[in-house]
Amino acid sequence: MDERIHEHAAVLVDWSARVEAGDDVVLSVAEGAHDLAVAVAEKLGERGANLLATYGSDEIARAYLRAHDGDFDADPEFELALYEKADVALALGGSRNATAKADVPGERRQAYSKARREIREARLSTDWVSTLHPTRAHAQQAGMAYEEYQDFVYDAVLRDWESLADEMAEMKEILDDGSEVRLVSDGTDLTMSIEDRTAVNSAASVAYDSHNLPSGEVFTAPADPAGEVVFDVPMTIQDRRVRNVRLAFEDGEVTEFSAETGEDALADVLGTDEGARRLGELGIGMNRGIDRFTDNILFDEKMGDTVHLAVGRAYDACLPDGEAGNDSAVHVDMITDVSENSRLEVDGEVVQRNGTFRWEDGFEEA
Repeated sequence: MDERIHEHAAVLVDWSARVEAGDDVVLSVAEGAHDLAVAVAEKLGERGANLLATYGSDEIARAYLRAHDGDFDADPEFELALYEKADVALALGGSRNATAKADVPGERRQAYSKARREIREARLSTDWVSTLHPTRAHAQQAGMAYEEYQDFVYDAVLRDWESLADEMAEMKEILDDGSEVRLVSDGTDLTMSIEDRTAVNSAASVAYDSHNLPSGEVFTAPADPAGEVVFDVPMTIQDRRVRNVRLAFEDGEVTEFSAETGEDALADVLGTDEGARRLGELGIGMNRGIDRFTDNILFDEKMGDTVHLAVGRAYDACLPDGEAGNDSAVHVDMITDVSENSRLEVDGEVVQRNGTFRWEDGFEEA
Protein backbone atom coordinates (compact mmCIF):
# COMPACT_ATOMS: atom_id res chain seq x y z
CA MET A 1 0.00 0.00 0.00
CA ASP A 2 1.19 3.50 -0.85
CA GLU A 3 2.61 4.98 2.37
CA ARG A 4 0.72 8.20 1.65
CA ILE A 5 -2.54 6.33 2.27
CA HIS A 6 -1.41 5.64 5.84
CA GLU A 7 -0.42 9.29 6.21
CA HIS A 8 -3.83 10.35 4.91
CA ALA A 9 -5.52 8.10 7.48
CA ALA A 10 -3.38 9.50 10.28
CA VAL A 11 -4.26 13.09 9.39
CA LEU A 12 -7.95 12.18 9.19
CA VAL A 13 -8.10 10.39 12.56
CA ASP A 14 -5.63 12.50 14.56
CA TRP A 15 -5.83 16.05 13.17
CA SER A 16 -9.22 16.23 11.49
CA ALA A 17 -11.63 14.13 13.59
CA ARG A 18 -9.61 14.17 16.85
CA VAL A 19 -10.77 10.62 17.61
CA GLU A 20 -10.31 9.52 21.21
CA ALA A 21 -10.36 6.13 22.93
CA GLY A 22 -13.91 4.87 23.36
CA ASP A 23 -15.41 7.07 20.62
CA ASP A 24 -18.16 5.41 18.60
CA VAL A 25 -17.19 5.93 14.95
CA VAL A 26 -19.32 5.37 11.85
CA LEU A 27 -17.04 4.90 8.85
CA SER A 28 -18.86 5.32 5.53
CA VAL A 29 -16.76 3.76 2.76
CA ALA A 30 -17.33 4.46 -0.94
CA GLU A 31 -16.77 1.63 -3.38
CA GLY A 32 -13.35 2.90 -4.50
CA ALA A 33 -12.02 3.84 -1.06
CA HIS A 34 -11.21 0.36 0.26
CA ASP A 35 -7.47 0.93 0.79
CA LEU A 36 -8.01 4.16 2.71
CA ALA A 37 -10.71 2.44 4.80
CA VAL A 38 -8.25 -0.30 5.78
CA ALA A 39 -5.67 2.30 6.85
CA VAL A 40 -8.29 4.30 8.78
CA ALA A 41 -9.57 1.16 10.52
CA GLU A 42 -6.02 0.41 11.65
CA LYS A 43 -5.67 3.91 13.11
CA LEU A 44 -9.02 3.63 14.88
CA GLY A 45 -7.97 0.31 16.34
CA GLU A 46 -4.72 1.79 17.62
CA ARG A 47 -6.74 4.61 19.19
CA GLY A 48 -9.13 2.22 20.94
CA ALA A 49 -12.22 3.62 19.22
CA ASN A 50 -15.35 1.58 18.43
CA LEU A 51 -15.85 1.08 14.68
CA LEU A 52 -18.89 0.44 12.54
CA ALA A 53 -18.11 0.49 8.81
CA THR A 54 -20.82 0.95 6.18
CA TYR A 55 -20.47 0.47 2.43
CA GLY A 56 -21.71 3.11 0.02
CA SER A 57 -21.96 2.84 -3.74
CA ASP A 58 -23.34 5.32 -6.26
CA GLU A 59 -24.50 2.38 -8.36
CA ILE A 60 -26.40 0.93 -5.40
CA ALA A 61 -27.93 4.34 -4.70
CA ARG A 62 -28.90 4.69 -8.37
CA ALA A 63 -30.61 1.31 -8.41
CA TYR A 64 -32.56 2.08 -5.24
CA LEU A 65 -33.64 5.59 -6.20
CA ARG A 66 -34.71 4.67 -9.73
CA ALA A 67 -36.74 1.70 -8.51
CA HIS A 68 -38.45 3.52 -5.64
CA ASP A 69 -41.81 5.23 -6.19
CA GLY A 70 -40.51 8.38 -4.46
CA ASP A 71 -42.74 8.13 -1.37
CA PHE A 72 -39.87 7.70 1.09
CA ASP A 73 -40.40 7.09 4.79
CA ALA A 74 -39.24 10.08 6.78
CA ASP A 75 -36.06 9.49 8.77
CA PRO A 76 -36.16 5.71 9.32
CA GLU A 77 -35.43 5.07 12.98
CA PHE A 78 -32.68 2.53 12.44
CA GLU A 79 -30.63 4.97 10.36
CA LEU A 80 -31.40 7.94 12.59
CA ALA A 81 -30.32 6.02 15.70
CA LEU A 82 -26.98 5.19 14.09
CA TYR A 83 -25.96 8.85 13.94
CA GLU A 84 -27.72 9.90 17.13
CA LYS A 85 -25.53 7.42 19.02
CA ALA A 86 -22.29 8.12 17.11
CA ASP A 87 -19.52 10.41 18.33
CA VAL A 88 -17.71 10.62 14.98
CA ALA A 89 -18.85 10.12 11.37
CA LEU A 90 -16.13 9.70 8.75
CA ALA A 91 -17.04 9.67 5.06
CA LEU A 92 -14.48 8.29 2.62
CA GLY A 93 -15.37 9.27 -0.95
CA GLY A 94 -13.97 7.42 -3.93
CA SER A 95 -16.36 6.66 -6.74
CA ARG A 96 -15.71 4.31 -9.65
CA ASN A 97 -18.09 6.37 -11.80
CA ALA A 98 -18.39 10.07 -11.03
CA THR A 99 -21.72 10.33 -12.88
CA ALA A 100 -23.31 7.04 -11.85
CA LYS A 101 -26.56 8.71 -10.73
CA ALA A 102 -26.91 11.05 -13.69
CA ASP A 103 -30.19 9.48 -14.81
CA VAL A 104 -31.92 9.60 -11.41
CA PRO A 105 -34.92 11.95 -11.78
CA GLY A 106 -34.48 15.26 -10.01
CA GLU A 107 -37.77 15.00 -8.14
CA ARG A 108 -36.69 11.61 -6.76
CA ARG A 109 -33.49 13.14 -5.42
CA GLN A 110 -35.45 16.00 -3.86
CA ALA A 111 -37.88 13.65 -2.17
CA TYR A 112 -35.08 11.51 -0.76
CA SER A 113 -33.20 14.54 0.58
CA LYS A 114 -36.32 15.92 2.25
CA ALA A 115 -37.06 12.55 3.85
CA ARG A 116 -33.59 12.41 5.44
CA ARG A 117 -33.64 15.82 7.16
CA GLU A 118 -33.35 14.59 10.78
CA ILE A 119 -30.78 11.98 9.79
CA ARG A 120 -28.72 14.68 8.12
CA GLU A 121 -28.96 16.90 11.22
CA ALA A 122 -27.94 14.00 13.48
CA ARG A 123 -24.90 13.31 11.33
CA LEU A 124 -23.93 16.99 11.35
CA SER A 125 -24.15 16.95 15.16
CA THR A 126 -21.27 14.46 15.34
CA ASP A 127 -17.60 15.24 14.82
CA TRP A 128 -17.99 14.48 11.13
CA VAL A 129 -15.30 14.71 8.46
CA SER A 130 -15.46 13.99 4.74
CA THR A 131 -12.45 13.16 2.61
CA LEU A 132 -11.66 11.48 -0.70
CA HIS A 133 -9.46 8.60 -1.79
CA PRO A 134 -8.05 9.12 -5.31
CA THR A 135 -9.61 6.80 -7.88
CA ARG A 136 -9.26 6.49 -11.62
CA ALA A 137 -12.79 7.85 -12.08
CA HIS A 138 -11.92 11.05 -10.26
CA ALA A 139 -8.64 11.30 -12.17
CA GLN A 140 -10.54 11.01 -15.43
CA GLN A 141 -13.06 13.60 -14.24
CA ALA A 142 -10.15 15.95 -13.49
CA GLY A 143 -8.54 15.29 -16.88
CA MET A 144 -5.41 13.86 -15.27
CA ALA A 145 -3.39 10.67 -15.37
CA TYR A 146 -4.10 8.48 -12.35
CA GLU A 147 -0.60 8.82 -10.89
CA GLU A 148 -0.70 12.57 -11.49
CA TYR A 149 -4.04 12.79 -9.71
CA GLN A 150 -2.71 10.82 -6.74
CA ASP A 151 0.11 13.35 -6.38
CA PHE A 152 -2.41 16.19 -6.60
CA VAL A 153 -4.65 14.73 -3.88
CA TYR A 154 -1.84 14.04 -1.45
CA ASP A 155 -0.26 17.45 -2.02
CA ALA A 156 -3.62 18.94 -1.00
CA VAL A 157 -4.22 16.62 1.98
CA LEU A 158 -0.76 16.15 3.53
CA ARG A 159 -0.12 19.74 4.58
CA ASP A 160 1.03 21.68 7.61
CA TRP A 161 -2.55 22.48 8.61
CA GLU A 162 -1.59 24.40 11.73
CA SER A 163 0.49 26.86 9.70
CA LEU A 164 -2.31 27.28 7.16
CA ALA A 165 -4.74 27.98 10.00
CA ASP A 166 -2.47 30.81 11.16
CA GLU A 167 -2.45 32.27 7.62
CA MET A 168 -6.23 32.12 7.32
CA ALA A 169 -6.84 33.70 10.72
CA GLU A 170 -6.48 37.19 9.24
CA MET A 171 -9.37 36.67 6.83
CA LYS A 172 -11.50 35.22 9.61
CA GLU A 173 -10.88 38.33 11.72
CA ILE A 174 -11.84 40.62 8.82
CA LEU A 175 -15.11 38.77 8.24
CA ASP A 176 -15.90 38.54 11.95
CA ASP A 177 -15.54 42.31 12.28
CA GLY A 178 -17.36 43.12 9.03
CA SER A 179 -20.96 43.95 8.24
CA GLU A 180 -21.19 43.75 4.45
CA VAL A 181 -19.34 41.91 1.69
CA ARG A 182 -19.33 42.95 -1.94
CA LEU A 183 -18.01 40.70 -4.72
CA VAL A 184 -17.29 42.31 -8.10
CA SER A 185 -15.96 40.57 -11.22
CA ASP A 186 -16.94 40.04 -14.86
CA GLY A 187 -20.73 39.68 -14.78
CA THR A 188 -20.85 39.77 -10.98
CA ASP A 189 -21.84 42.53 -8.57
CA LEU A 190 -23.27 41.03 -5.41
CA THR A 191 -23.61 42.41 -1.88
CA MET A 192 -24.32 40.30 1.21
CA SER A 193 -24.78 41.05 4.89
CA ILE A 194 -22.46 39.32 7.37
CA GLU A 195 -23.62 41.32 10.38
CA ASP A 196 -23.31 39.31 13.63
CA ARG A 197 -21.91 36.30 11.79
CA THR A 198 -18.90 34.21 12.83
CA ALA A 199 -16.48 33.09 10.14
CA VAL A 200 -14.97 29.61 10.27
CA ASN A 201 -11.24 29.18 9.81
CA SER A 202 -11.60 25.90 7.96
CA ALA A 203 -8.31 24.18 8.68
CA ALA A 204 -9.44 20.58 8.14
CA SER A 205 -10.19 19.87 11.80
CA VAL A 206 -13.29 19.73 13.96
CA ALA A 207 -11.30 21.79 16.44
CA TYR A 208 -11.80 24.67 13.97
CA ASP A 209 -15.43 23.76 13.16
CA SER A 210 -14.01 22.42 9.88
CA HIS A 211 -15.22 19.13 8.42
CA ASN A 212 -13.46 18.61 5.07
CA LEU A 213 -10.07 17.06 4.35
CA PRO A 214 -8.55 18.75 2.47
CA SER A 215 -9.77 22.16 3.46
CA GLY A 216 -8.27 25.64 3.30
CA GLU A 217 -11.07 28.18 3.18
CA VAL A 218 -12.67 30.77 5.40
CA PHE A 219 -16.45 30.72 5.24
CA THR A 220 -19.45 32.38 6.81
CA ALA A 221 -23.24 32.47 6.47
CA PRO A 222 -24.33 35.53 4.45
CA ALA A 223 -27.79 37.07 4.51
CA ASP A 224 -29.84 39.35 2.26
CA PRO A 225 -27.88 38.93 -0.99
CA ALA A 226 -28.67 41.51 -3.66
CA GLY A 227 -27.42 41.70 -7.24
CA GLU A 228 -26.07 39.15 -9.68
CA VAL A 229 -23.31 36.56 -9.62
CA VAL A 230 -21.75 34.43 -12.34
CA PHE A 231 -20.10 31.10 -11.53
CA ASP A 232 -17.61 30.47 -14.30
CA VAL A 233 -15.90 27.35 -12.94
CA PRO A 234 -17.43 24.17 -14.48
CA MET A 235 -18.79 21.73 -11.93
CA THR A 236 -20.82 18.57 -11.56
CA ILE A 237 -24.11 19.04 -9.71
CA GLN A 238 -26.16 15.94 -8.94
CA ASP A 239 -23.99 13.95 -11.36
CA ARG A 240 -24.68 16.38 -14.22
CA ARG A 241 -22.22 18.78 -15.80
CA VAL A 242 -23.04 22.45 -15.24
CA ARG A 243 -21.31 25.47 -16.82
CA ASN A 244 -21.55 29.24 -16.51
CA VAL A 245 -24.29 29.63 -13.95
CA ARG A 246 -25.89 33.03 -13.41
CA LEU A 247 -28.03 33.82 -10.36
CA ALA A 248 -29.91 37.06 -9.70
CA PHE A 249 -31.03 37.88 -6.15
CA GLU A 250 -33.78 40.15 -4.89
CA ASP A 251 -35.06 40.32 -1.31
CA GLY A 252 -32.51 37.68 -0.35
CA GLU A 253 -33.54 34.92 -2.73
CA VAL A 254 -32.91 33.76 -6.28
CA THR A 255 -35.37 35.38 -8.65
CA GLU A 256 -33.68 34.49 -11.95
CA PHE A 257 -31.22 31.78 -12.92
CA SER A 258 -29.59 30.37 -16.02
CA ALA A 259 -26.78 28.04 -17.05
CA GLU A 260 -25.01 27.50 -20.34
CA THR A 261 -25.26 23.74 -19.78
CA GLY A 262 -26.96 21.74 -17.04
CA GLU A 263 -29.72 24.23 -16.34
CA ASP A 264 -32.07 21.36 -15.52
CA ALA A 265 -29.76 20.25 -12.69
CA LEU A 266 -29.68 23.81 -11.35
CA ALA A 267 -33.48 24.01 -11.53
CA ASP A 268 -33.79 20.74 -9.59
CA VAL A 269 -31.58 22.10 -6.80
CA LEU A 270 -33.36 25.45 -6.56
CA GLY A 271 -36.73 23.72 -6.56
CA THR A 272 -35.95 21.44 -3.62
CA ASP A 273 -37.54 23.69 -1.00
CA GLU A 274 -37.88 27.35 -0.02
CA GLY A 275 -34.41 27.52 1.53
CA ALA A 276 -32.77 26.24 -1.66
CA ARG A 277 -33.28 29.66 -3.26
CA ARG A 278 -31.35 31.44 -0.51
CA LEU A 279 -27.65 31.50 0.33
CA GLY A 280 -26.21 29.32 3.05
CA GLU A 281 -22.49 30.02 2.63
CA LEU A 282 -19.90 32.48 1.40
CA GLY A 283 -16.49 30.83 1.18
CA ILE A 284 -13.08 32.22 0.26
CA GLY A 285 -10.53 29.72 -1.04
CA MET A 286 -7.06 30.01 0.50
CA ASN A 287 -5.36 26.65 -0.10
CA ARG A 288 -2.48 27.46 -2.47
CA GLY A 289 -1.60 23.77 -2.52
CA ILE A 290 -4.60 23.22 -4.81
CA ASP A 291 -3.43 24.68 -8.11
CA ARG A 292 -5.98 23.52 -10.69
CA PHE A 293 -9.68 22.84 -11.10
CA THR A 294 -10.63 19.16 -10.98
CA ASP A 295 -14.45 19.21 -11.17
CA ASN A 296 -14.62 18.07 -7.55
CA ILE A 297 -16.06 20.56 -5.09
CA LEU A 298 -14.08 19.12 -2.16
CA PHE A 299 -10.92 20.47 -3.80
CA ASP A 300 -12.03 23.22 -6.16
CA GLU A 301 -13.80 25.38 -3.57
CA LYS A 302 -10.63 25.50 -1.43
CA MET A 303 -8.37 26.70 -4.24
CA GLY A 304 -6.74 30.09 -3.91
CA ASP A 305 -8.05 32.72 -6.37
CA THR A 306 -11.63 31.51 -5.92
CA VAL A 307 -14.77 32.51 -4.09
CA HIS A 308 -17.72 30.19 -3.74
CA LEU A 309 -21.32 30.55 -2.66
CA ALA A 310 -23.70 27.80 -1.63
CA VAL A 311 -27.44 27.82 -2.01
CA GLY A 312 -29.28 25.99 0.74
CA ARG A 313 -28.42 25.09 4.30
CA ALA A 314 -26.29 27.37 6.47
CA TYR A 315 -23.90 25.97 9.07
CA ASP A 316 -24.70 26.61 12.73
CA ALA A 317 -21.05 27.40 13.51
CA CYS A 318 -21.45 30.72 11.65
CA LEU A 319 -24.57 31.84 13.53
CA PRO A 320 -25.15 33.48 16.92
CA ASP A 321 -26.41 31.17 19.67
CA GLY A 322 -30.13 30.70 19.39
CA GLU A 323 -30.38 32.03 15.83
CA ALA A 324 -31.54 29.74 13.06
CA GLY A 325 -29.88 30.24 9.71
CA ASN A 326 -31.13 29.32 6.28
CA ASP A 327 -32.66 25.85 6.37
CA SER A 328 -32.79 23.49 3.41
CA ALA A 329 -32.42 19.85 2.45
CA VAL A 330 -29.58 20.84 0.10
CA HIS A 331 -26.24 22.64 0.31
CA VAL A 332 -24.79 23.12 -3.18
CA ASP A 333 -21.59 25.10 -3.74
CA MET A 334 -20.76 27.01 -6.92
CA ILE A 335 -17.43 28.68 -7.69
CA THR A 336 -16.24 31.84 -9.40
CA ASP A 337 -12.65 32.47 -10.49
CA VAL A 338 -11.42 35.76 -9.01
CA SER A 339 -7.87 35.66 -10.37
CA GLU A 340 -8.55 38.50 -12.84
CA ASN A 341 -10.75 41.61 -13.08
CA SER A 342 -12.19 41.12 -9.62
CA ARG A 343 -12.26 42.49 -6.12
CA LEU A 344 -13.67 41.43 -2.77
CA GLU A 345 -14.68 44.23 -0.42
CA VAL A 346 -15.62 44.15 3.25
CA ASP A 347 -17.36 47.32 4.43
CA GLY A 348 -16.08 49.15 1.37
CA GLU A 349 -12.43 48.18 1.85
CA VAL A 350 -10.80 45.95 -0.75
CA VAL A 351 -9.35 42.87 0.95
CA GLN A 352 -8.62 40.88 -2.21
CA ARG A 353 -7.95 42.07 -5.74
CA ASN A 354 -7.37 39.72 -8.69
CA GLY A 355 -6.89 36.82 -6.30
CA THR A 356 -4.24 38.51 -4.14
CA PHE A 357 -5.04 39.35 -0.52
CA ARG A 358 -4.03 42.73 0.84
CA TRP A 359 -1.39 41.18 3.12
CA GLU A 360 0.25 39.27 0.25
CA ASP A 361 3.04 40.46 -2.00
CA GLY A 362 1.72 41.86 -5.26
CA PHE A 363 -1.51 43.29 -3.88
CA GLU A 364 -2.62 46.34 -5.88
CA GLU A 365 -4.28 49.16 -3.97
CA ALA A 366 -6.30 50.31 -6.99
